[in-house]
Amino acid sequence: MGENLVIVESPAKAKTIEKFLGKGYTVKSSFGHIRDIPSKNLGIDITNGFSPNYEISNDKKKVVDELSSLAKAAKTVWLASDEDREGEAIAWHLLETLGLDESKTKRIVFHEITKNAILSAIENPRTIDMNLVMAQQARRVLDRLVGFELSPILWKKVQPKLSAGRVQSVAVKLIVDREREINAFEAQTYYRVEGVFTPEGSKSKVSAAINKRFETKEEAEAFLEKCKNCTFKITSIEKKDVFRTPAAPFTTSALQQEAARKLGFSVNQTMSVAQQLYEAGLITYMRTDSTNLSSLAINTAKDVITNTYGAEYSHPRNYQTKVKGAQEAHEAIRPTYMSNTDIDGSATEKKLYNLIWKRAVASQMADAKLEKTIIEIDGSNFNEKFIAEGEKVIFDGFLKLYIESSDDDENEETAALLPDLNEGLTLSYQTINATEKFTQKPPRYSEASLVKKLEELGIGRPSTYAPTISTITKRGYILKSNRPAVERQYCELQLKNEAISSTVKIEKVGAEKNRLSPENIGIVVTDFLAKSFPDILNYGFTAKVEEDFDKVAEGELIWNDMIGEFYKPFHNKVENTLQDKVHTNAERLIGTDPATGKPVIARIGKFGPLVQKGDSNDPDRQFVALAKGQLIETITLEEALTLFNLPRKVGKYNDQDIIAAIGKFGPYVKYGSSYVSIPKQLSPYTITEEEAVTVITDHLQAEAQKTIKDFVEDDIHVLNGRFGPYIKQGKNNYKIPKGVEAKSLTLEQCKDIIAKDSSPKKNK
Repeated sequence: MGENLVIVESPAKAKTIEKFLGKGYTVKSSFGHIRDIPSKNLGIDITNGFSPNYEISNDKKKVVDELSSLAKAAKTVWLASDEDREGEAIAWHLLETLGLDESKTKRIVFHEITKNAILSAIENPRTIDMNLVMAQQARRVLDRLVGFELSPILWKKVQPKLSAGRVQSVAVKLIVDREREINAFEAQTYYRVEGVFTPEGSKSKVSAAINKRFETKEEAEAFLEKCKNCTFKITSIEKKDVFRTPAAPFTTSALQQEAARKLGFSVNQTMSVAQQLYEAGLITYMRTDSTNLSSLAINTAKDVITNTYGAEYSHPRNYQTKVKGAQEAHEAIRPTYMSNTDIDGSATEKKLYNLIWKRAVASQMADAKLEKTIIEIDGSNFNEKFIAEGEKVIFDGFLKLYIESSDDDENEETAALLPDLNEGLTLSYQTINATEKFTQKPPRYSEASLVKKLEELGIGRPSTYAPTISTITKRGYILKSNRPAVERQYCELQLKNEAISSTVKIEKVGAEKNRLSPENIGIVVTDFLAKSFPDILNYGFTAKVEEDFDKVAEGELIWNDMIGEFYKPFHNKVENTLQDKVHTNAERLIGTDPATGKPVIARIGKFGPLVQKGDSNDPDRQFVALAKGQLIETITLEEALTLFNLPRKVGKYNDQDIIAAIGKFGPYVKYGSSYVSIPKQLSPYTITEEEAVTVITDHLQAEAQKTIKDFVEDDIHVLNGRFGPYIKQGKNNYKIPKGVEAKSLTLEQCKDIIAKDSSPKKNK
């Protein structure tokens, strides 16, 4: 046992730090928080200044006992949890729970796990910042009060087992509001006119577009008529230098957004991989809303850039943090050693590290210089102008290393490189097209764009974005899904050789990947909260709460005064709402079944959203669950009636009826007592007898190959599994020892393996 005990949050972090500290130091992990407000009750003394009743969780008692024993034997205890509010709170909980002597306890912080940073922290300890601790406690207490008091209301008014959260509910509302914008959107058509021109005496081509929209096909066609027998001339050429500045190094939210765009990472995956990189000492702290870089990092980046690309590519600079109340760390996310262009690690770790390295180094590179050219082409028969735009890179600067992506990359048009032309030059057209275009509906949020929106509204902080999205997804309030492209017809008019032709073409539009949409229960809960607790879902109110947390952290506001100001009106509203006997189930009359004359109703049922045929007094009313992605407020009568077509008889197999239906685990076909899942590319509503028979025979063939041996009387089977052969008896599975041939197993050998296996694993 060393004289010094260093306590960090994670084992990986402990392992890295231990390498930098010599003899006399023992580094141990607390595995995160060692105590919290209990989950079984409110755990807050409202009458005593909202004092939380913390308790050690069962899974942390062993950790606490070990740390307590080591702390008593140590001369100095170093609390080295992360430098944000959560980390400060962990340090305080350790101090309180372990009963540490403050005179021999020191708090150290660092934003990178390097030898210099650790040793510097040891040389410059401080005391625990209680303002930061109380800011974390204020967030924890307020979120517990909101969740604990709102959830029972949702159970009573909407559906059992629901829950609500302060930031989570606002995030769901953003997604619900966007879905309603999309549903209410009606695309408007217009025509865009583009021409391809050839300069006199040249074979080069110039593409240019008219600087206005034509609202109708007739207007566009009339314009093309004017272009017949028209003289085209360049009337203006404007050239100007344009400078592009590199983006700032990554904050947490910027990293989440760019990793989603460039690498396809979810917000949760980005934070998980970044945590691994940080704890391995490869990047600085990954929860930050600062864009600053240390002078050491700036100077190191300068050396890397100068040695790799040349002195003209270096431009040291620091960025101003734009986020209001930025407080989570002293630096942006960057590599701990800027000269390390590559690392040892998994494929995902390498990808994320490379992204962080490029962004940080590029931020210290020179601006890119481009020459932008704008050419105006006039026609002799009309007043509109054709505009051609082009760009030429004069000096690539930071673009040599890194180009920032945007959420609308797929819709961006890159400027063309234009040939050398002169004013007054006559042009002849090759083709002039008028293409029907459609206004675009608002896009559904991706995880990254949702984070960006929350940040813009001032809701949440770097540490809250990932858990917020994870929570509302797990609760079933939102759904992350893909949508295939759909075909759409559009008209194209073309002027060529003085003749106008009209063609109907087809384009594919609307494809979505990993976009967020609301589930029915998310919509119902959002509407209920918006009506009964408007403050909870008010963006400005929620942002003000975040600002109040910041004031607590800065010592400008007392935490329980802030909570008290919020709680009294909130609690009164809760009491009044509980007395209201109205139940919310989002019931919607869709229409009338033409076959029976019965009303068709969509609503929330005990087990989720459903469609009901017949009113509540009808003893013969029918129910069917909504399909995945169908919403109560948008499902049509035709779609609803289609749901009642299941189960449906498809045909026969071996003289047994084949029935198609949807069950708990998805669509299936049933014949006799056997059930077979239907592949994704087939639908239970349209599957044919031939397709169903193919699904069944493929399943039977796979099952036949699965069985190696059967000892039916003893219910013992030797089977092929995902990870190789195994023995199955009843519901229990048993590993076959290495070196034993599955095909040669006898009944006695199987029984012997089962008897020796002391820990059978049950199938889930």
